[in-house]
Amino acid sequence: MASEDRYLSVTDLNFYITQKFKNDPYLHKVFLQGELSNFRYRRNSHQYFSLKDDKSKINVVMFRSAFDKVKFKPEEGMKVYVTGYVNVYGPQGSYQFYAESMEPAGLGALYEQLKQLQAKLAKEGLFNPEHKRKLPRFPDRIAVVTSASGAVIHDIMVTANRRFPHAEIDLFPAQVQGDTAADSLVAAMKQIASYGDKYDVMIIGRGGGSLEDLWPFNEEKVVRQVYDMDIPVISSVGHETDTTLCDLVADARAATPTAAAEYATPNLTDELAAISQLRSRLITNMQSIIRQKRDRLNRVNNSIIMREPMRLYDQQTQTVDMLKNRLHNGMQNIVKSSRQNYNLTQQKLLAASPNKQVSQMKQKSDFMSKQLLDNMKHFLVSKRNNFSKVVQQLDDYSPLKTLKRGFVYTTDDNGETISSVSQLEKGSNINLHFKDGQAEAVITEMRKDNAN
Repeated sequence: MASEDRYLSVTDLNFYITQKFKNDPYLHKVFLQGELSNFRYRRNSHQYFSLKDDKSKINVVMFRSAFDKVKFKPEEGMKVYVTGYVNVYGPQGSYQFYAESMEPAGLGALYEQLKQLQAKLAKEGLFNPEHKRKLPRFPDRIAVVTSASGAVIHDIMVTANRRFPHAEIDLFPAQVQGDTAADSLVAAMKQIASYGDKYDVMIIGRGGGSLEDLWPFNEEKVVRQVYDMDIPVISSVGHETDTTLCDLVADARAATPTAAAEYATPNLTDELAAISQLRSRLITNMQSIIRQKRDRLNRVNNSIIMREPMRLYDQQTQTVDMLKNRLHNGMQNIVKSSRQNYNLTQQKLLAASPNKQVSQMKQKSDFMSKQLLDNMKHFLVSKRNNFSKVVQQLDDYSPLKTLKRGFVYTTDDNGETISSVSQLEKGSNINLHFKDGQAEAVITEMRKDNAN
């Protein structure tokens, strides 16, 4: 009998295999491509399906948190790119693929192109809210750019005619799918723009489809043309879950053509009801105002002033009398003040009379003349005394007095005074000056005083 220790339990084996999967680095991040099989959409739940190719198939689990991030609607038989990891489901002992992301096969480049273009246009500000224009309340003409054979124009016309029959709907047919659709859409919008202000609003759209079907509405030329339109634009492209760049750049986005028509037109029934309500409010307000004015008129007619109009002037008459007294008193005060000013001015004028000033100036002149004469006499006496003193001093110091006492002074032939023997030579001629004349002499001998 075999030993039981040699046998593993199923759980142990599954656990061992699970660890192998977890420890294999190549199974942590796997990129798969294949065709969706057994796909049945489960709302608000995890998704369970298979991924297959021509020869093999693998079970796939995509948890709700990852599936909510999928940007498209998966369908049976669709080729997709899936990213995730491989692991073992222990209770059943089967391995399966756990998907973390999914996108349509062949559309990855389109998604990347769309993402880059959206970032570029967003940077330029084409999607900014401040560029959005307000839709007109009561449009007269509506331009529609869509396929002439699709259901979009039919839904728009039916809805617009039901809501607001006054509005005129003009179709500008364009291709909405295919390689030439973008140019066709741009041409239709330029044709609308050529009419100037003829149209009040424009609707552009088409029915639902895949990313490839809706791609013309992501073309840069189409998006820029929508942005350049001079009238408000409503975009209704695809279903509610589809979002194109036209939806982002338009002034308003509608989930369906019917919603677009509802955005573009008012509901005539509601507007008529609102007008009726406003008319009732207007009549009520007018009646209220008339009633108030009538009451006010009655109060005026019943007032004392209207019954005894002469009393209206009682207060004014009293005011006139009071003003008359104030005027009389004011004039008297002015006359009295003016008389006082006149007397004061007259006194000042007399005080400043020229005759009086002349008399005063004459008296001042006589006084100044007498004072000048006295000063001159005193000045002459003082000068005469000083002169006598100076004459006496000159006389006291005069050399003539010295000569009278017997002294003489000597000069040479040039008239220079000789004051020293050193100025003389033997045989020199000198002039002797006396008090009453001169004499000439010749030097015969010289003696110099040794004391000098």
